[in-house]
Amino acid sequence: MVDAFGAMNAVGLLAFAAAGALKGVDADLDLFGVTVLGTLTALGGGIVRDVLVGRIPVALRTTTDVGLAFAGVVIAVVLAWLLGGRVRGHPVVALSDAIGLAAFAATGALVGIDADLSAFGVVVLAALTGVGGGSLADVLLGRVPAVLHEDFYATPAVVGGAAFWIATRFDVATGSATLGCAVVVFALRVLALRGDWRLPTIG
Repeated sequence: MVDAFGAMNAVGLLAFAAAGALKGVDADLDLFGVTVLGTLTALGGGIVRDVLVGRIPVALRTTTDVGLAFAGVVIAVVLAWLLGGRVRGHPVVALSDAIGLAAFAATGALVGIDADLSAFGVVVLAALTGVGGGSLADVLLGRVPAVLHEDFYATPAVVGGAAFWIATRFDVATGSATLGCAVVVFALRVLALRGDWRLPTIG
């Protein structure tokens, strides 16, 4: 549990902090705003996850998570500088976001199994951990959260969480199930970006 969770959590924190900070750069926020947006994107989903299973959020019990989030923001600032501030629509934003989604969906599913949740609970935790931070960041930017209206985003997290639960039912090792969940989510998200997959709208 600890090794698999720690590895995925670190990857998710760095990737989501970078993705959130780059969105802040794109929105012309100042350095403080970019830092807040990146940190919230990185920590928001994990805080929601931990509250739902009745435990003090990991981000509040250790400085490691905040440190990794700040490191992700620094990476984003350097990337934005190298790109001349032109990050709108750049693949690095989408890639960072896809990596964060995959890693955090895996941590959500892992925590769900550890908390002995039902299949539905595991899937919900995977999805909320994956999309929670980005949704909070969108609210700060005054946008309808992308998960509610844009392309194929939360669905990969749902599928990944279900795949994780099924794998554990077949006694697949936790580490392997966690990695498999992340791979499924990342692959689906990248395919969705390349193929411009979108769920149907009503009307």
